[in-house]
Amino acid sequence: MSTPAYDDLCQRHQRIHRLAHLQSIASWDQSANMPPKGNEARSLALAEMGGLLHQLATEPVLKDLLARAEQENLDDVQRASLREMKRVWRSSNALPQSLVEAKSLANSRCEHAWRSQRPANDWAGYLENMREVVRLAREEARLLAEDSGLAKYDALMDQYEPGMRAAEVDRVFGDLRQWLPGLIQQVQEKQKGETVMQPVGSFPTAAQRALGQDAMTLMGFDFEAGRLDESAHPFCGGVPEDVRLTTRYREDNFLPSLTGTIHETGHARYEQNLPRHWLGLPIGQARSMGLHESQSLSFEMQLGSHPGFAKLLSPLVSKHLGQQPAFAADNLNRLMTRVERGFIRVDADEVTYPAHVILRYEIERALIEGEIECEDIPALWDQKMMELLGLDTRGNYKNGCMQDVHWGCGLYGYFPCYTLGAMYAAQWFATMRRAMPDLDARIAAGDLAPVFDWLKSNVWSQGSRWETPELVQRASGETLNPAHFRAHLQARYLGA
Repeated sequence: MSTPAYDDLCQRHQRIHRLAHLQSIASWDQSANMPPKGNEARSLALAEMGGLLHQLATEPVLKDLLARAEQENLDDVQRASLREMKRVWRSSNALPQSLVEAKSLANSRCEHAWRSQRPANDWAGYLENMREVVRLAREEARLLAEDSGLAKYDALMDQYEPGMRAAEVDRVFGDLRQWLPGLIQQVQEKQKGETVMQPVGSFPTAAQRALGQDAMTLMGFDFEAGRLDESAHPFCGGVPEDVRLTTRYREDNFLPSLTGTIHETGHARYEQNLPRHWLGLPIGQARSMGLHESQSLSFEMQLGSHPGFAKLLSPLVSKHLGQQPAFAADNLNRLMTRVERGFIRVDADEVTYPAHVILRYEIERALIEGEIECEDIPALWDQKMMELLGLDTRGNYKNGCMQDVHWGCGLYGYFPCYTLGAMYAAQWFATMRRAMPDLDARIAAGDLAPVFDWLKSNVWSQGSRWETPELVQRASGETLNPAHFRAHLQARYLGA
């Protein structure tokens, strides 16, 4: 059956994908390789490309093509593809090109300055750039809200987690707030009786890089379709055909770079295994950032902190960092599951991690809704850090409100995805264990294929074929159920 309008739309989206490919690699290079004096030119180039992509996504002819395609005899997959094209078209048309370009430029400038301002604890300098980023994010939120009828923060969150609303996040996080502090206390009391040997460093960066690459190979990363580099903040970028991971290194502690690399490998394998027959179309993209984080946390937390996985990592750590008793599998697992209240989110264990996310969510939501201003952030941060984790961050901006790249890059509405992702990941593994009662024994025996095969079949290969609640229902037999996350933490850390 002829579908000329739908076919035309596919060709246009594939062109957008190819240009976005170049934008993504240029953005990765800006963070990983570019010399500092190149930033202004690169920022202008990325803003120009962002403007061009916006033009292509908002061409007037698209409205007619979408309407005509709606009347064509499309199959179920094509209907889902058209649904995603409409979503892209609507959100793109809600924003003027001038705002898209201004956001790109302000975000690039703020992020670049942050790289030197954070180590210098220079909140005042960071604030100058951040005000403009927030002003533009608020304008984006206002326009998206007017178009969609959503609240401002919901309109931004919908860009990352389609269909999710702050009311649902409040419900889920409100429950988490009730039991998490007590669980942290219980686990720390239990772990006081454990003997944990600390590794003796230092640990050269080159050796850590080689260890990370071996861990990536263990977890199935395709080095013919991606690479590992270094940046100020770990991330996964690029495109499905060429996935770029970064991590960061500390020579006094190898675990942050190792766990960060494992985390980013989860993102990367999702991207590398998206359905190639839908490549270049919105339906071929990852469904949401919550589902993306469910993959990175399936790798870093569900697998990475599994005692059976420590047996696989132990010989790799010894191979690259030298033999020492602290690298024995049981001690390595205790190191990787140590629950400690710390300042840094990306280094946090899986029990305290949600507290970091709740803190950021509560601040950024108030910021976007206009209830607070940028100047109010440090005091709120200090208050919530003390309330949630009992830590004093007064004056410690670099390990407090300046530690993440997200706010300087204009990524508002993203933070809830981390803990939603942890909840999805727990639900995936609960589902796997029901289907494969011997899963833990197989992981301990070095057989990771059941995990990867399940994720590929139920998440990676699905792209955006289904809206999130249906994808989760199809994969696990129910929509998001936070009870699995609580049960996972209690089982792993309290033996309950």
